[in-house]
Amino acid sequence: MEKLDRYLQENFDVPAKNPSEEAQRRWRQAVGTIVKNRRRRFRWVPDLDRRSLDKAKVRSTQEKIRVALYVQQAALIFSDDELALITSKHDSKALKMHGGVDGISKKVRSSFDHGICASDLDTRQNIYGVNRYAEKPSRSFWMFVWDALQDMTLIILMVCALLSVAVGLATEGWPKGMYDGLGIILSIFLVVMVTAVSDYKQSLQFKELDNEKKKIFIHVTRDGRRQKISIYDLVVGDIVHLSIGDQVPADGLYIHGYSLLIDESSLSGESDPVYVSQDKPFILAGTKVQDGSAKMIVTAVGMRTEWGKLMNTLSEGGEDETPLQVKLNGVATIIGKIGLVFAILTFLVLLVRFLIDKGMTVGLLKWYSTDALTIVNYFATAVTIIVVAVPEGLPLAVTLSLAFAMKKLMNDKALVRHLSACETMGSAGTICTDKTGTLTTNHMVVDKIWISEVSKSVTSNTISGELNSVGIFENTSAEVVKEKDGKQTVLGTPTERAILEFGLGLEGDHDAEYRACTKVKVEPFNSVKKKMAVLVSLPSGTSRWFCKGASEIILQMCDMMVDGDGNAIPLSEAQRKNILDTINSFASDALRTLCLAYKEVDDDIDDNADSPTSGFTLIAIFGIKDPVRPGVKDAVKTCMSAGITVRMVTGDNINTAKAIAKECGILTEDGVAIEGPEFHSKSPEEMRDLIPNIQVMARSLPLDKHTLVTNLRGMFDEVVSVTGDGTNDAPALHEADIGLAMGIAGTEVAKESADVIVLDDNFTTIINVARWGRAVYINIQKFVQFQLTVNIVALVINFVSACITGSAPLTAVQLLWVNMIMDTLGALALATEPPNDEMMKRPPVRKGESFITKLLNIKGADSKSIINTLIFNSFVFCQVSAL
Repeated sequence: MEKLDRYLQENFDVPAKNPSEEAQRRWRQAVGTIVKNRRRRFRWVPDLDRRSLDKAKVRSTQEKIRVALYVQQAALIFSDDELALITSKHDSKALKMHGGVDGISKKVRSSFDHGICASDLDTRQNIYGVNRYAEKPSRSFWMFVWDALQDMTLIILMVCALLSVAVGLATEGWPKGMYDGLGIILSIFLVVMVTAVSDYKQSLQFKELDNEKKKIFIHVTRDGRRQKISIYDLVVGDIVHLSIGDQVPADGLYIHGYSLLIDESSLSGESDPVYVSQDKPFILAGTKVQDGSAKMIVTAVGMRTEWGKLMNTLSEGGEDETPLQVKLNGVATIIGKIGLVFAILTFLVLLVRFLIDKGMTVGLLKWYSTDALTIVNYFATAVTIIVVAVPEGLPLAVTLSLAFAMKKLMNDKALVRHLSACETMGSAGTICTDKTGTLTTNHMVVDKIWISEVSKSVTSNTISGELNSVGIFENTSAEVVKEKDGKQTVLGTPTERAILEFGLGLEGDHDAEYRACTKVKVEPFNSVKKKMAVLVSLPSGTSRWFCKGASEIILQMCDMMVDGDGNAIPLSEAQRKNILDTINSFASDALRTLCLAYKEVDDDIDDNADSPTSGFTLIAIFGIKDPVRPGVKDAVKTCMSAGITVRMVTGDNINTAKAIAKECGILTEDGVAIEGPEFHSKSPEEMRDLIPNIQVMARSLPLDKHTLVTNLRGMFDEVVSVTGDGTNDAPALHEADIGLAMGIAGTEVAKESADVIVLDDNFTTIINVARWGRAVYINIQKFVQFQLTVNIVALVINFVSACITGSAPLTAVQLLWVNMIMDTLGALALATEPPNDEMMKRPPVRKGESFITKLLNIKGADSKSIINTLIFNSFVFCQVSAL
């Protein structure tokens, strides 16, 4: 490599600055790769014999090395990850130091018009990395088998199996002595296989859905022409074309475009979109293009993007036991201890009887080999009692119940990634839910409209004919796209889509309206001016400005209004006050307000002049909202009757959040609505008093959501479920007892951190998961009651018989297989019972509650007399049945 370095430094321009050792290593590696690919049969470039080779080949080889070196020089110009940090940190100062976007383009050897050369791809990937994110390796089937073997009941059964094999071989020899132990091992194998196969199939299904969603293509300019490539083939320097609806595939810098509006909520949690321009050119991977179109140059890919770093730093953490697992492990441990006590007592009773008989006959000083075998048989009897005591069919019943619930939930649009997640949701006492897309439809619509001094709720028959839709069709950044099946789809920001869809509802022939007018000039929406305007040439030959924007801004520009007859009349101060009252009324109902106005102008206008700021005629005021999903209010009511507290955690402003929460039934009179910054500033003592009453948290950051979940679990020992769709929700999803990711709007990071994926993003689906979780818990309780009854009878029979006769009438394998047959049929009957409405009318089972409830759980002043009466009647009926 020293010869190669010397050769390259002598023949090519090497940057004067001193690169880091890592940069030098990457430089030598990349250039060496090019040399290796191009030298063909020659050992290395300096050894080329120019006298014996065609000069054209030499020049071609040198030129290709030169191209590779130019790309490498760009890497040397930037210190490690400096180029990536310029975009991810929004470092305007560093960008300016490197000559702005133009300077960056030159230094990474790319052109805005030509793009990069396809022949450079390998070199660029070696230097800057590939556009793939580090993913957790897929779990093998044997890892699921190992997880299934961690069950406490199965561990106890395995110990019993080993003891049974050891005692069997000592007493009965090979192979008869293996039968009992092998029978237990076979039952364990059956349970483990059912559990592992179920979980493994769900993981494969999740991976298949995940891979299908990752098949994304993007348009780029390469080799001077526009082409479509996979996002995985993107490299630094690529010129990417972005349009409405695209997910940004890599970090980059804005080159030029039209009204580019980026939704960064998946990264920042902020619901307000960000306008990107040449003044603020930074675009991050994982965000979405909400409006407009643009070109950007890629500056970082894969794990060097902000998105990639977030995925890399997401902590794995340990897996907590579910509430049912804790209780079942407790039951198994208690039963195991009881069996152990009975086994020890049985062994001691038999041993004492044997010693007494021996002492009375031949004496305790004489011992024979048959005596040792007799004691070993006593030990085998004790082991049999332990085996009888353990509820060996319980793991199978749990697995069958959870697998049945998982299959049913899949039909109800809930993909359960882990069997245990079903029952965990059944114990949930709190649901921390997002607003947008979960409680609401995530589809803005015009809910109310003010026109001709009258406010109306929007229906198909109340507005038609009162409003001309030309001003809507012409003055919009949204667009109507026809799908292959002829269906119309509106693309654009949620607000623009709502107004355009409203216009289409008034007059469906959008194309005819659009063709009748000619756009002369367009002023896109500006976040400072808070308005957009368009100059239109009408069929009559006149010109008209249409303006749309923030209500207060547009109202100040108007001195006229349209009356009920469609005529323009002067706008009085009283009318202006009434209009302001209407705007405030709409806002108090959580509606986003927009005004639409127009102004007639002369044909002779300056093309470079801005739109007028006065003299407009007010047409209408729109009240727009994201409506609550159908069924959400009933679902929240069901949660309350079930003892589940629903808390809304959103990034929206507090007024909108409170209005939606009241409409859903989440915010009650004694509930607290708080903003994230205020919550975050509270001390632990203040949080302890505040958190039980919090029903709405607005303007919340990811850390606020994580803190709320952590405190609910830590301070109040709650079983908490959390919904989320953004990358920023991943920590809270991971921290919760059960994470619910949205299947439509959810990012891949959120889904990876979740236990359940809600495929339709609907809150009512979450309630179905809770309903099935409770059904699983109750079904397992029924089965435990059934099996304990059988096992206690068998335990008493073997214990009493062993103490009286000196042997157990029922062997371990006989009991095991009788129980397995009974348990399987019992599990199918009891553990697969579907949920009913009564299950959602009782409070959730808390973590500390006993799995086996007290007898009848009768309380009150007359509880003692009721229990005594029940015992007496039971005794009488037992006598009758004996007769």
